[in-house]
Amino acid sequence: MKKTLLLLLLISIRLQAQDAWKITALEPQKCNPYYGVTLANGMLGLVSSQVPFQHKCLVLNGVYDKFGRGNVSNYFENVDPLNVEMSIDGQAITTDNISKYTQTLDMQRASLSASFVFGQKASISYEEYALRELPHSALMVVNIHTLEDCQVTFTNRHKLPKDLRISNQRYVEMHPSKGPVYLLSTDAKSPTGKWDVTASSSFIFAEKPYPSVSQEKGMAAVTLNLHHGQDYKIGIVGSLLASNEHPDVQNEADRMTIFAALEGIDRLVNRHVEAWKQLWKGDIVIEGNPQVQQDVHSMLYHLYSFIRKDSRKSISPMGLSGLGYNGHIFWDADIWMFPALLVLHPELAKAMVDYRIDRLQAARQNASAHGFEGAMYPWESSDSGLEETPTWALTGTFEHHITGCVALAAWNYYRVTQDSAWLQREAWPLLQQTADFWASRIETDNHGKAHIRNVVCADEYAENVDDNAFTNAIAMLNLLIAIKAAGLTGHSVKAEWLKYADALPITQMQNGVTAEYAGYNGQAIKQADVNLLAYPLGFITDSQQIERDMEYYAKKVPHDDTPAMTESIFALLYSQMGNAHKAAEYFKSGYEPNLLPPFRVLAECKGGTNPYFATGAGGELQAVIFGFGGYEITDKGLIQKPATLPEGWKGLKIKRAE
Repeated sequence: MKKTLLLLLLISIRLQAQDAWKITALEPQKCNPYYGVTLANGMLGLVSSQVPFQHKCLVLNGVYDKFGRGNVSNYFENVDPLNVEMSIDGQAITTDNISKYTQTLDMQRASLSASFVFGQKASISYEEYALRELPHSALMVVNIHTLEDCQVTFTNRHKLPKDLRISNQRYVEMHPSKGPVYLLSTDAKSPTGKWDVTASSSFIFAEKPYPSVSQEKGMAAVTLNLHHGQDYKIGIVGSLLASNEHPDVQNEADRMTIFAALEGIDRLVNRHVEAWKQLWKGDIVIEGNPQVQQDVHSMLYHLYSFIRKDSRKSISPMGLSGLGYNGHIFWDADIWMFPALLVLHPELAKAMVDYRIDRLQAARQNASAHGFEGAMYPWESSDSGLEETPTWALTGTFEHHITGCVALAAWNYYRVTQDSAWLQREAWPLLQQTADFWASRIETDNHGKAHIRNVVCADEYAENVDDNAFTNAIAMLNLLIAIKAAGLTGHSVKAEWLKYADALPITQMQNGVTAEYAGYNGQAIKQADVNLLAYPLGFITDSQQIERDMEYYAKKVPHDDTPAMTESIFALLYSQMGNAHKAAEYFKSGYEPNLLPPFRVLAECKGGTNPYFATGAGGELQAVIFGFGGYEITDKGLIQKPATLPEGWKGLKIKRAE
């Protein structure tokens, strides 16, 4: 019954969803289950709620504390300074006493708008923004149209998560010439006290005379006596800052709110919209399938929302949509999300490589602790760059292929930008140290044959096996990259790199299929592993071998509870081989069964409940760009070759931001 209800909801949404940029939820208060959509600016993320003016949670990028879940560093829910309550003639507005309620995500403007009618008294609309130009600030703008004389009260009451330690709540009024600032502030500490956190907010009034504001501890309220037919606009701006970004969070968070409040509503909105206009210069335009166009825009919107130029931060599998995966950084960032950003907005992709460069010393410490040379990147990384995987998961100890994934991302950034000064200054130490790791990680048997033993595969069902295909291939690729980079930067090539760069086994079973690891015998797999050797590694190039491997391993992946990290690769490869039917089939199955109502947000698995899965979005976007769009990253830069569109698509244009 539950699955049937979900299917009906999804069908209903599909029938309505034709706009390329907007997704509308009709009567979201009746949507059960309801999965919120994220407003984010690469630093803070707000997740929508069914309740007007409320949010499910608010998270800050890169702010971790070690508590709870797995006894490792975690994202934590923060104070929400934009939490608002509204009453009319003394009656609180709830989901039970409003009508004609809609919520709309406008991806072009990166805003969430809502509207509803409250009895016979007023029609109300509001719009929210995670301000792109102000990374620590968000804005809500409320418009009221009265249907009769009424008294309206807005209350801004900071939402206080249970895990935070609240130390102080403050209020002060300022009256500069540009208008008043009503500064409501909450000072707190992260769950263990590691970080100071301050949230602040202020009303912004669009017109004089400015009303008076009343306040009590942790809240500020304004009461308006409005006449029949009157239109009234009020804004609330909120800022959030942690001491990992600034040593004096109390004053700096307040300053951010003061600055935003005195900028005024129109300037804040205009700058935000202009910033997103620049982001959307990197776009994908699809002809012939309006629903897919909307879905692809949603994928791009979320990736753009989760990253900032020059931030030196990366993207967790769930981005800024909540606390999923503790906010840690995995290979998902380097292999699954990075490539699409690299093509469309290299400056955004660079922040993800910068994140790894900044943690090179921690990776070297990690390698040394395991008895290896060079730099060994952790499977799960937070702010420190040291291993953060909970000990119940063997991935943190043995899933070593991530080191090659990090090196490949850095190398591909160079190949696309051809920035030789950056390669010499920034990337070379990373490429050298990761190659040194593999040279020390590889061992030889009594016959002199090279092996990488005792790893967890890209297919995480396979634990503590030898000679995993993907691990061996990415290790050899990492060594080849270091050899090429040494030639370009004038550094010497180490003998061990040359010795092992093509020495590791990639074997086939008796049926001619590439074996996932030594001794593999047809076991079920979690996700693509061998198939990644064709793309993104380019290790297997024979089309017959690629197709043989896909046909075999497609039958080994369960269809219900595995992550959306296989079908997109199949769609890409079938497109490259000219099979429009299978390209369409795998592209569709790679994300549609994972969509959740009412905003078609992407879950990790079919039937999953943990959106937004940015990893899956990154895979699907790679299918579009490198499969259907024909793009290829080469040593001389990006090239575009003739490609096959999925069945039903009439045209595709990929716009790169210049």
